[in-house]
Amino acid sequence: MAKYRKKPVVIEATQWFSGEYAREHEWEGGIVRYFRHPNIPGTQVCSKCNHTMHEHGWIDTLEDGHNVCPGDWIITGVQGEKYPIKDEIFRETYEAVDLKEN
Repeated sequence: MAKYRKKPVVIEATQWFSGEYAREHEWEGGIVRYFRHPNIPGTQVCSKCNHTMHEHGWIDTLEDGHNVCPGDWIITGVQGEKYPIKDEIFRETYEAVDLKEN
């Protein structure tokens, strides 16, 4: 078995929270929509983050779509696609980049 290293890629990311912050930054309804599902009540607690589903969003992705938990990061991929990633995985995988020219 061969080993591979992930190519360094600079990505854009914004941490998502529902409510006023999301509306002010056009994330609510533009990139992330309110989570609604006919078989999942808004009062149900999410097994991944322990917040009610009323506090969640939904994002369309290349693979169909994903729930967005409060605190997830929304990443813009190399093809311009957007997708959510959990905060703890984001912090283990990415680090801030200073793009200032010297």
